Order: sequence, then structure tokens, then C-alpha cells
Amino acid sequence: MGEDPRAIRAEIEDTRERMGDTVDALAYKADVKTRAKESVNEKVDTLKSKVTGAKDSVSDAVTGAKDSVGDATPSAGDVKHHAKRGVGIAQENPLGLAIGAAAIGFLAGMLIPSTRVEDEKIGPVADQVKAKAAETGQQVLDRGKQVASDVASSAAETAKESGQEHARGAADDAKQAAADTREEVRSS
Repeated sequence: MGEDPRAIRAEIEDTRERMGDTVDALAYKADVKTRAKESVNEKVDTLKSKVTGAKDSVSDAVTGAKDSVGDATPSAGDVKHHAKRGVGIAQENPLGLAIGAAAIGFLAGMLIPSTRVEDEKIGPVADQVKAKAAETGQQVLDRGKQVASDVASSAAETAKESGQEHARGAADDAKQAAADTREEVRSS
């Protein structure tokens, strides 16, 4: 029992300090409202950082896409040049332009899927038209091949005949030159 009063006071202070920490911890645990606010604030901060990151990613992607489109987009001068060139071609060959436009329109119409109403109203007729168009297209293709083959054969024959005529002419010229040379040799 004869403890030193200073040691006892130090022990009391130490105990008070630990008790104060324990009371603070219990008070914090009991203060649900404050803990909920802190939890919400932490979650809000986390969401803000995620949203900021997503915004930056989208912004980078948009900037990259904009740069790509800018690089791929022709300049106004290029567009004007190609438009003038297209107009020039159309003016030089209006029939070809009309045929090409009709063919492109026909192909586009063939590629677009038909609606239910179209199938009900004009389905059988459309099928017949498509079949006839395919048959006509095949006939045109076959005829084009035949014409190309005939032209190639005709060109080959003409070249052959022309070559033979040229060879005959050259042979005749050579015979004449030989005869002339013989005459000159005899007369000398």
C-alpha cells in the first residue's frame, strides 16, 4: 500500500485517457447519422471519380473519332474538283449516266428487304419480275460474252490477213529488188 502518489496519478491519467478513447469510440458507434453521412460521402466521392474517369474516356474517344473523321473527310477543294469532274463525265456521256443510275437503282431496290404489305400485295408479281430480271441479265451477260468472243475472233482474223498481205507485199518487193539487182549485174 505504500505506493508513490505520482505513480498513482500517472496510472489514473493513463486510465482516464483510455476511458476517453473508449467513450469516443462508443459515441462514434452510437452516432449512426454521422457514420451514414460519411459513408454516403465516400460513395459519392467514389462515384464522382468514376464519372470523371468515364467522362474523360468518352471525351478522348470523341476527340479521336473527330480527328479520324477530319482526316478521312475530303477538303472543300477536293469535293468541288470531284463534283466538276462528275458533271463533266455526265455531260460527255448522258446515256451512260442514265443507264448506270437505273442499274444502281435497280440493284438498290433488289437489296432492300420487302415489307409485309409489299409481300402480300405484290409478292407473286415481284417474284416473277425478279426471276425475269435475273433471266434477262443472264441472257445479256451471255450475249456480251458472245459478242466479245466474236470481236476477238474477227480481230485475230483481220490481223492474220493483214499480216499475210503485208508478208506477200514484202515478198513481192524482195523479188522485184532481186530482179532489179540481177539486171544491174548483167548489164555491168
